Amino acid sequence: MEIQKKKAVIAHRGASGYLPEHTLPTKAMAYAMGADYLEQDIVLSKDDVPIVIHDIHLETVTDVAQKFPKKKRKDGRFYVIDFTFWELKQLNVSERFDPVTSKAVFPNRFPAFTSTFKLHSLQEEIEFIQGLNKSTGKNIGIYPEIKEPEFHRKEGKDISKIVLKILNNCGYNTKKDNCILQCFDVKELKRIRNVFKSELFLVQLTEFKNDEKLEKIATYADGIGPWIHQILDGKDKNGKWKISNLVANAHKLNLIVHAYTFRADQFGDFNSFEALLHVALYEANVDGVFTDFPDKVVDFINKN
Repeated sequence: MEIQKKKAVIAHRGASGYLPEHTLPTKAMAYAMGADYLEQDIVLSKDDVPIVIHDIHLETVTDVAQKFPKKKRKDGRFYVIDFTFWELKQLNVSERFDPVTSKAVFPNRFPAFTSTFKLHSLQEEIEFIQGLNKSTGKNIGIYPEIKEPEFHRKEGKDISKIVLKILNNCGYNTKKDNCILQCFDVKELKRIRNVFKSELFLVQLTEFKNDEKLEKIATYADGIGPWIHQILDGKDKNGKWKISNLVANAHKLNLIVHAYTFRADQFGDFNSFEALLHVALYEANVDGVFTDFPDKVVDFINKN
């Protein structure tokens, strides 16, 4: 496929700069803000229900330690995979916090431990998004991520097989369907393409500069999801940002590039969030960004 001309806005865990991540309210907010895709991180429950949550653990975003204190493992952590879907539904979700100090990771975001938010399944979120697509006449996409497949395999579960079945049943089967499936695990993404014969649009997430070579990625994936610091490598002596050749090389191989993670309350050495977006989107020429603040990125793109 040709590299897309429109810059994609991917709501990172929803509008997570405003509401607790991966809750349905934050997905609704991101939808209303005009994001092109809503992201779903996926972990399996004990009874094989794909749950939308970022980590395989529960104690950094829920009150699991108070509700089920006896269910923590020897390492002191509470694992999603040790709880049934019904049990997970009993938990309250909070803005991300440090379980030792109880302090919020992002202190200026939604107040931790307030209001009522719940965990939900992938099926529930897809129904929610498809319902909004029907009622609004829009066609907002989903962007699921298979989380830690090797961990699930050691626990006796094949997360990709379960997730692919749900996606297929919900009408996401080919690259024409508005679904991008992502994973950090190279072996697993290859397995999704080659063993399961999935025809979905696949994105290989990357984190370090010594990741799988682009030429190899192009044989099984349709795009890459690099960390922004793989693209921007500090400033030169004149104060201009140095841009790696990653995006250009990916485009030569017909791979799209969706970079992560863009936060309006964390923009590093840039003078502003808009300055970061300008360099990433228009100087480095990434095709889209994962952001906690989809409204700000949508506004920025519309103005440019």
